[in-house]
Amino acid sequence: MECLKSKPVKINTAKPFPSYLTQNSSMSDTPQTHLSKYLDLLGVAKLPPLTSPFDPGYDPGTTEGHLEQSGHLMDSLKISMACWQIGSEPALRRKLAAARKAGVKTCTGGGPFEVAFWFGKFQEYLELCAGLQFDRIEAGEGFITQELDPREICTAAQAQGLEVQFEVGEKQSGAFTDEEMPVMIAQSKRWLDAGAVQIIVEGRESALDVGLFDQTGQLNRGNADLFVEALGFDRVVFEAPNKSSQFAFLNHFGPDVRLSNVRLEEILRVEIYRRGLHSDAFQHENLRPKGPRKC
Repeated sequence: MECLKSKPVKINTAKPFPSYLTQNSSMSDTPQTHLSKYLDLLGVAKLPPLTSPFDPGYDPGTTEGHLEQSGHLMDSLKISMACWQIGSEPALRRKLAAARKAGVKTCTGGGPFEVAFWFGKFQEYLELCAGLQFDRIEAGEGFITQELDPREICTAAQAQGLEVQFEVGEKQSGAFTDEEMPVMIAQSKRWLDAGAVQIIVEGRESALDVGLFDQTGQLNRGNADLFVEALGFDRVVFEAPNKSSQFAFLNHFGPDVRLSNVRLEEILRVEIYRRGLHSDAFQHENLRPKGPRKC
């Protein structure tokens, strides 16, 4: 791809700094006053939180630091896998409290749900999650085939004050085939109709031969489009666990696509790409900032 070329710009070295960049300017508006005003000058899109990162077992200090730095960019935070079940409970509660303070909803990973359901301890699992003050659980059939009643599960979770998101796709069955897509779409709609708040499209931690990705990691754009057309941008979230998968979704759909399974330390990279501030993203017209507004 060729580099973009800009027109010559005359720099006025005598022009004073804008008032919002001086040391004596007020910081009373918001903590983002200086940064947001500069981004406005570039025409960077103002976006709601659209990324749901995951914590695979970080220490509380690390999670707290990322929430302080990037919490305003997070749609939710998944406390992933079953790590939280065998770690220190005070440490877990500290992380959940930090997310609440930052205004970020917390969600469990799908694995603990599947295990609890397999052993007939789903109600106890719901009570545990509610008692710890999670906001949401993830349901799914990623590695255990079970007969799940979406409405029964959503109703039981809601009775405990918990939301439900459903992850569509298995972890070890390969990429979705064209023949499977109508089944995936129908299953997703059943869960949404039953009360699930979002559908998560499986991508694991590799984005290789799973969900919408083939054995080389290439995104099946056509099948991704089918999910969006059937469910809408607000209800479908695509797992994008690595740089190539994250960039592929953003290049294809633009800044409005919802992504999950992003590691906490990668959320800022995803968000500068989403806003066209990454060098690779700047080459794409659907991501590049629109530039200064003309009066």
